[in-house]
Amino acid sequence: MSLTVSPTLLEQAQQGTVSQNDFLACIKDSLPYAWNLIEGLAGKLHQSEASFVDNQTPPPSEQARGQLLRVLASDSMRTALESHFGVKLAFQNCHRVALFQKDQLDQESYQEFVSPRSQLLNQSPELVDC
Repeated sequence: MSLTVSPTLLEQAQQGTVSQNDFLACIKDSLPYAWNLIEGLAGKLHQSEASFVDNQTPPPSEQARGQLLRVLASDSMRTALESHFGVKLAFQNCHRVALFQKDQLDQESYQEFVSPRSQLLNQSPELVDC
């Protein structure tokens, strides 16, 4: 399961109204490793003048890896996180997530990160089954 949804939040969804803040709280509570990683990277990005920051450290466990994969594979969660943190997310392999300044997106850096060439260069035998 991707998210642990409270009965109250489920009822709100069934009635058609879910606030962005309630959705973000659900993500944060359900996927704390993914949330903390993205939040930390967003802080680093906003404090720097870099065009992007990325994580190159594999998650500490399969559970943590699963959290990161789930949050980045979901369009609704990814969009909510991008909006909340003011970033554009990009993803390679099972752990290399990058955050780009959304309001100052460096298209060249972003396109290079998401290119087939970069994906191929970021492969290694130990990550084949990640």
